[in-house]
Amino acid sequence: MDIQRKLAILADAAKYDASCASSGTEQRDSRDKKGMGSTAPGMGICHSYAPDGRCISLLKILLTNACNYDCLYCINRASSNVTRARFTAEEAVRLTLDFYRRNYIEGLFLSSGIIRSPNYTMEQVVRVAKSLREDHHFRGYIHLKTIPEADDALIAEAGKYADRLSINIEVPTETSLSKLAPEKDVHAIRKTMGRLRLKLDEAEATKHEPKAPRFAPAGQSTQMIIGADTSNDQTILETSANLYGSYQLRRVYYSAFSPIPDASHKLPLQAPPLVREHRLYQADWLMRFYGFAIGEITDPLEGGMLPLDIDPKLAWALRHRDRFPLDVNKASREELLRVPGFGVKAADRIITSRRFANIGLRDLGRLNVPKHKALPFIVLADHRPAPSQLDSNRLLNRFRPKPAQLGFTF
Repeated sequence: MDIQRKLAILADAAKYDASCASSGTEQRDSRDKKGMGSTAPGMGICHSYAPDGRCISLLKILLTNACNYDCLYCINRASSNVTRARFTAEEAVRLTLDFYRRNYIEGLFLSSGIIRSPNYTMEQVVRVAKSLREDHHFRGYIHLKTIPEADDALIAEAGKYADRLSINIEVPTETSLSKLAPEKDVHAIRKTMGRLRLKLDEAEATKHEPKAPRFAPAGQSTQMIIGADTSNDQTILETSANLYGSYQLRRVYYSAFSPIPDASHKLPLQAPPLVREHRLYQADWLMRFYGFAIGEITDPLEGGMLPLDIDPKLAWALRHRDRFPLDVNKASREELLRVPGFGVKAADRIITSRRFANIGLRDLGRLNVPKHKALPFIVLADHRPAPSQLDSNRLLNRFRPKPAQLGFTF
């Protein structure tokens, strides 16, 4: 099989892994002409957006889509009737360098099916990163998927060359994992996450020392498949909160389940709505950066599910109308972060500006603070919403997406 055909198969097989943002690592470049590539923003084909908002491009491939495991939700499972392909380590290195020289990519996202054994697979993945760094002095971004059962020495070597390491938790609960991926062990996955955290903590503690060992400066992340089991959004967010707290993950990525050919009867027939994935990311942000508890984000009356028609912060505000309207010129930062439409930057701009003068409607525009969602919930120097506006049942309808006429194709 020629390398272009392999690339078509193995790039397509990698598309189900969402955790490929490249933010958070150390800054490197090759302006000294002693290497190749950089981790700075660059031009190229956009594959995703980093959490800090910049457009990034990564060569995202599997080393092979052959796999010993038979995870029911995976298109590359052992029993799947798909065309198999495999890159050699040298081919993966050459592709990465060729794509970079053509200004198509900024780095590499490399995963693999399990072949022969976890140790053998991890050895092959590390071999690619090691060759890029040591043989070709590649200074671009590298994200490697780690194999839970691999030896500690291989994990340590992976962190030496990679910017970020990740290991997928797969599904939200241990029961679902044993049902849908019987060869995988949630305890082995969490044990590996714990090992990664210890190494990351050690690297952080010694980073200012001369010749301190390098270990994955962009940290570790994971991914959960959403909709492959019956877990509700509250269960998913509780699992995420536990992962953030226990292993200090940089990100938990949510990937909506996609039905696959010849699927098991244990899987749902339809994919969940993609907007559910979007709402989980919004809820994740509220949990991490806005001070919301999980019990506040989800509504027990809705069976622990997030509403699909409005964002979770707006849903919380509508359930707690007694806390509004909020005086923007007196409220604390924590209170401002609970106003629909106000983000972290908006809250900080308001707090800085009100030290000098009371904030009015025109000031919100000057500060680039969005006000469409916020106005029914806030008091300004020259604005106070009518009590009937906040109490009205029509408030929810104001923010719901308007019905749209579907077009016809002939």
